[in-house]
Amino acid sequence: MLKKIFFQIHWFLGITAGLILSIMGVTGAIYSYEQPIQKWMNPASYTVQAESHAKLSPAQIYQHFQTTQPEMKINSITIASSPTESSSINIEKEGARKGYNMMINPYSAEILPEIKGRDFFQFIQQLHRNLTVGPVGKQITGACTLILIFFVLSGLYLRWPKKHSIKQWLAVKPKLKGRNFLWDLHAVAGTWVIIFYLMLACTGLYWSYDWWRNGMFAVLGVEKPQAEMQAKGGKENKKADQHKQQNHEKDKKGLQPEQISYALTQSWTGFNAQIQRPYSTLTLNIPKKSDGNVELSFVDAVPQHERARNKATYNYQSSSVQKIELYEDKQLNEKIMSSMLPVHRGSFFGPVYQFLAAVAALIMPLFFVTGWMLYLKRRKQKKLTLAARNSSAAVMVDPDAKAWLIAYATQTGVSEQLAWRTATSLQEARQPVTVKSVQHLTADDLKNTQQLLIIASTYGTGEAPDLASGFVRKVMNQSVDLSHLQYAVLALGSKEYADTFCSFGHSIDQWLSQQGASAFFPAIEVDNASPEAIQQWNLALAKVSKLELQSMQISKTFDPWILKQRTLLNPDSLGAPAFNIELMPQHEVSWQAGDIAEIQPGNSAERIQQFMLRYQISSGQMVEPLNISIEQALWDKDLTVEIEPFANMEHLLEQLPALPSREYSIASIPAQQILRLVVRQQPDSQGNTGLGSGWLTQHAAVNQPVALRIRTNESFHLIHDNRPVILIGNGTGIAGLMSLLSARIRADYTDNWLIFGERQREHDFFYQSTIEAWQTTGMLKHLDLAFSRDQDEKIYVHHKLREQAAELKQWIDQDAVIYVCGSINGMASDVDQALIDILGAPLVDQLRNDGRYRRDVY
Repeated sequence: MLKKIFFQIHWFLGITAGLILSIMGVTGAIYSYEQPIQKWMNPASYTVQAESHAKLSPAQIYQHFQTTQPEMKINSITIASSPTESSSINIEKEGARKGYNMMINPYSAEILPEIKGRDFFQFIQQLHRNLTVGPVGKQITGACTLILIFFVLSGLYLRWPKKHSIKQWLAVKPKLKGRNFLWDLHAVAGTWVIIFYLMLACTGLYWSYDWWRNGMFAVLGVEKPQAEMQAKGGKENKKADQHKQQNHEKDKKGLQPEQISYALTQSWTGFNAQIQRPYSTLTLNIPKKSDGNVELSFVDAVPQHERARNKATYNYQSSSVQKIELYEDKQLNEKIMSSMLPVHRGSFFGPVYQFLAAVAALIMPLFFVTGWMLYLKRRKQKKLTLAARNSSAAVMVDPDAKAWLIAYATQTGVSEQLAWRTATSLQEARQPVTVKSVQHLTADDLKNTQQLLIIASTYGTGEAPDLASGFVRKVMNQSVDLSHLQYAVLALGSKEYADTFCSFGHSIDQWLSQQGASAFFPAIEVDNASPEAIQQWNLALAKVSKLELQSMQISKTFDPWILKQRTLLNPDSLGAPAFNIELMPQHEVSWQAGDIAEIQPGNSAERIQQFMLRYQISSGQMVEPLNISIEQALWDKDLTVEIEPFANMEHLLEQLPALPSREYSIASIPAQQILRLVVRQQPDSQGNTGLGSGWLTQHAAVNQPVALRIRTNESFHLIHDNRPVILIGNGTGIAGLMSLLSARIRADYTDNWLIFGERQREHDFFYQSTIEAWQTTGMLKHLDLAFSRDQDEKIYVHHKLREQAAELKQWIDQDAVIYVCGSINGMASDVDQALIDILGAPLVDQLRNDGRYRRDVY
């Protein structure tokens, strides 16, 4: 729960404060290189031709401007030691609080060209600090800087529980696609810049808030500068200000030019003679008082950073250095607090760190952009139905067009997605459309409709989806005059169930026809959400409606997961081998208890070699457009189809469809840091293992990639409150139940009842130690086990359910929710009948409609 809260706050602040932080990051990176950029832009201002005679001294420069521009008030003069560097003077200028720097030729005192880019960098600085809107902007940037600290810490927390390798934590995986690539890029890049962003934020707040600045001085044990202390005011400070004002009035007349020239000459020659220390620049402040002191500052020949200045006071009357403060002699904490800007921009730690900090700041928009894209994709994925409704609401409807009614029957959400995509396609063509689930479809709806589209999934071995059972019983058992109605059916199913493939869709088609309705075109069958069949549906609609409809499909993007472990769960079992399969993601990923793992199976190396031998294909032959070997190209192709003679590898591959995917209930939750499946080997008539089960339990190599995608299964998601749950399943159905139980126990909900069945307790009690530990600790309140072969009379889970009829009613009265996972043949249908016998058909139907009876059966 805490993690969800942090995630919600993280993305909400990201899509709000992210833009401001992006601006601050880019402008900060630019401003950190202000000096190098200006020197590069203004070579004529910063460099001169070296001459044979010495540079002008500060006194000579002062005298020059006293003669040529006596109105100019000079604050300080800076001389560089390099013969090709210009000198500079700082003069008083209205509006410039720290004065205005003029670059001059050190040999002639000629004023050099004005530095270009000053206004630009002034704008960049203001944009960085206060968004150019003054105090209000300063408060905004300060708040966003605090938010940046939250981003760093919450982002680290959201990643930290994952047991990833160093490569997974720090390496971007370009092979990922779509949302997974964005998530991986966002998380990995965020990990790289954690240190930089923490440093930038913690130092940036120095200028934002007095309480933060005071805290930094206190934490680092450095006394605040006197100027800052005086800024607080008070009677003592007022007296000090009055005394300072009196002294200022006393010295207002200042020194005469001759006295200043003498002071500069004596200080320049005397200090250089006594310092015995190389420097890159030396700055002399023009003396204001007649106390004989001149304030100087100088930068070492190889300074730690651009503001590592040494300070000194030279008394030209006594020809002695009165005071000197060397930057290198300061303690580290004093250096940090006196050099906050270099620490903030990174130059304090050297040019390499400064460059990396600038790069980190420059890529700050990356997190804003990827965060927004992830938010939009997540919103689209999580609320696809609502998005489809909203996207089409504003379309202007053709007033002369006949209305369309689209009804869907879904178990896992695929039919609903296709219904809304069909609706969007029609509404974009200005058609009036209404979309309903068949559970809400009545006979009156059909009587009042002229054009009907039915998109219906077939569940299990030919059954209607759970929520469509009421429509079958209440509507399809009636005789209704539908001679006015035209309709079309899109029937979804899986050819794995050849005898009942798309049977529910066909049963609706047959019933509508019997009621006198006429079909637009024959029912279209869809095998495992085949894109070709979906496109055929779209084209058929376009043809009969004479409308231009946009193409639609359900795209599937598989990502590489590493097969970390494969363990036999039932050695010596009477049944087929069942395996615990554990996979590790190569990217940031999340799922919910009850979701489905869709696997893209592959062909074994032996099967590929047999195919190549049959068609006389040379080993290692390259497929030019894909730049991979033919073996790699064939790994996920259906090698059982008939093919015609082919001219090249591309022609061959065009004839080979991809192997159908396989779906498995997930047995773990993300907090367990592994994706766990329970897969039983399914042999075919020739004794070969099935496509998906063989791939996962036999052919796929441990520590090698497996193509997998998470598919949300909303109809089997866990409730979000602490109502009791009754979990019923058999065999590999334990997988879906284990994920639900794990999530319940992690939430500290203990009203859990598990009814599980298999063959023999000794060999087939999957996850026995975990389940018994949950029972011992009170996390599993009730456990019923049905091992059919441990006694003469076979006992199944529905028998246990009937034995506990009174307990079942009591739990239902307490608002319990029933979850069933496992085989539809036998177990699920027997459990359904047991529930009807115990609770009554009306109550079972009500439980279905209220989301209190949920199934994931196969």
